Amino acid sequence: MALAAEAIGQPDGVEIEKARSHWSRAWGRFRANRLAFISLIFCGILVVTAIAAPWIAPYHFTETNPEARLAPLGTEGHLLGTDLLGRDIFSRLIYGLRTALFVAFGAELASLLVAIIIGLSAGYIGGRVDQGLMGITDVMYAFPSYLFAIVLVTVMGRSLWAVMLAIGISSWVTQARLVRAQVLSVKEREYVEAARSMGASGTTISLRYILPNAVGPLLVTTSFAIPAAISAEAGLALLGLGVQPPTPSWGSMISEGIGYILAAPHMLFLPATLFALTLLAFTWVGDGVRDAFDASGESR
Repeated sequence: MALAAEAIGQPDGVEIEKARSHWSRAWGRFRANRLAFISLIFCGILVVTAIAAPWIAPYHFTETNPEARLAPLGTEGHLLGTDLLGRDIFSRLIYGLRTALFVAFGAELASLLVAIIIGLSAGYIGGRVDQGLMGITDVMYAFPSYLFAIVLVTVMGRSLWAVMLAIGISSWVTQARLVRAQVLSVKEREYVEAARSMGASGTTISLRYILPNAVGPLLVTTSFAIPAAISAEAGLALLGLGVQPPTPSWGSMISEGIGYILAAPHMLFLPATLFALTLLAFTWVGDGVRDAFDASGESR
């Protein structure tokens, strides 16, 4: 950023200091939000648990115990009971968490890549490229994203990667529009013009000078998109279009538990409760991130 700063007569250190103060103010406001901060810690624990699933879970998710089918809570060796096949519920909840977070974060990464490419190209190049890409975006926006994910899973199969890509490919529209709007608001500013006049390429300008201005808004949308992806994965599983068994999914566990709500209610309430708490935690984090950036924007 030094090249552009020198060209407009402003020290690069000033820009860096402004960026630091902006992010530090946003972080301070987020940390002051107790509910959001506690939710962030809870989400961090979930992520660590998912990564360490093979070491935390007492059993593999495919391991069965025919002698302990539909075991209730507190059964020796199966703290949270077992399902119809005698599989440990606690272990399957942990591996189901791993499935949910893998799909959610992977889908959001795919969605961000598509959104950034389309949004940057449309906003910076403009003209017919902008019209064409935004036309595609409008068509995608008019098509229900969940229905599109169902179609993609049906075509690609029910593998973990297929579910992840289906959710990601069907959910990039809002972020692409956001990136384009940020590009349009920034690309005519002085430091961008200075970089352009000094011979910087379009790719360099887009990635180094324009895209960083969209990081804050993208962080807000991403924090809300992750629980949406978790919910979409569970919804596909409830429809029988989730990841292929025996890979555990909270949606499939809830679906199985509905049939045994009287004989073994823990099969339904445990995954449903964990699912709800996870969605709430990520949503509260999203609320905190949104409020932090909105407030920091007002204070400037």
